[in-house]
Amino acid sequence: MKKDNLQDKFEVLRTLYNKPDASQREMAEKLGFSLGKLNYCLKALKEKGLIKINNFQKRENKITYLQYVLTPKGISERTKLTLNFMKKKMSEYDELKKELKNK
Repeated sequence: MKKDNLQDKFEVLRTLYNKPDASQREMAEKLGFSLGKLNYCLKALKEKGLIKINNFQKRENKITYLQYVLTPKGISERTKLTLNFMKKKMSEYDELKKELKNK
């Protein structure tokens, strides 16, 4: 998977974990994604078995909304991506620290 896609996957999983009841519009705005890009990411995560999408309908006023739930596989993947993200950030920090020290 491409580096950008891994970052997107990490961000979407983190957002879903923190706010599973957020609408697609809210998530797209928070992540800086278009609705199309977010929808594409959600579909890919669902196909990989990392999330489950629950569809709820209120019958009185016919409002439909979705809830996104991380599966156990999704939680495991989120943890793995979080660790990789943190390792990358620590490495970047160390490099920056070296650069500043050498100036």
